[in-house]
Amino acid sequence: MPERLDLTPRRRRLSMTSLIDVIFLLLLFFMLSSTFARQGELPLDLAMGGAATPPDTPPAFIQLRQDGLRLDATETTPEALRSELQARGEGVLLLTLGEGVGAQGFAEILHLLQGLSGWRLAVLGAAP
Repeated sequence: MPERLDLTPRRRRLSMTSLIDVIFLLLLFFMLSSTFARQGELPLDLAMGGAATPPDTPPAFIQLRQDGLRLDATETTPEALRSELQARGEGVLLLTLGEGVGAQGFAEILHLLQGLSGWRLAVLGAAP
């Protein structure tokens, strides 16, 4: 009687190279085909020295500090600041940041001042 050969199929190892190539190509495709829109961008026009005519109204001095907000050395709230500036009309805003004020606080005040028409913003160095 002939001897029966026991042939069990061997498992072939799965090659990860082709899978990695496909993932890389998909990643490259989606990166190149997507658009990177800048949502929530806050425009900041830096005031530079020049021959511009000075406004009729004196500038508004805003201090952003850790403990609060000041408009012309008077404590105020963000809502009161916005309404006060709208009542004044137009001019120059001088914004200074106190020690310890982070980027989030700076972005919030820029967002607050963004909708005011007629005001030009100048950011000064940090206040002592």
